Amino acid sequence: MGYRLLTTVILVVHFGFLAYLLLGGFVAWHWRWTIWPHLAAAVWGVTVVVGKLVCPLTYAEHWSRRQAGEVGAATTQGFIDRYVEGVLFPERLTALAQVLLALTVFASWTGFFLRGRRVQRPSLRA
Repeated sequence: MGYRLLTTVILVVHFGFLAYLLLGGFVAWHWRWTIWPHLAAAVWGVTVVVGKLVCPLTYAEHWSRRQAGEVGAATTQGFIDRYVEGVLFPERLTALAQVLLALTVFASWTGFFLRGRRVQRPSLRA
């Protein structure tokens, strides 16, 4: 039972990471210091997608499933392949989903920098 719980925790952390990747730039509008962890998350996300890397959380999930006596997913099948594509959107729309995610991150960063300029700009009113 312990390894099944570990697998669940890993999945929750993985989904949380994806949510932060999508929305973390908007979080930084309020807590400005969080732009740095979001930048790191975005770089990691691009590196995994472009480099076709397997995320360490995916390795951990497969390992914990095997320890629990379950048949783990094929090691070539990543978290997004298994739990996002075909579940949240059809597989044929993967490229569109990636573009929308990138545009959302870009919009959040644009808003972050525009809000920062507004806060730092001195007032011209007397």
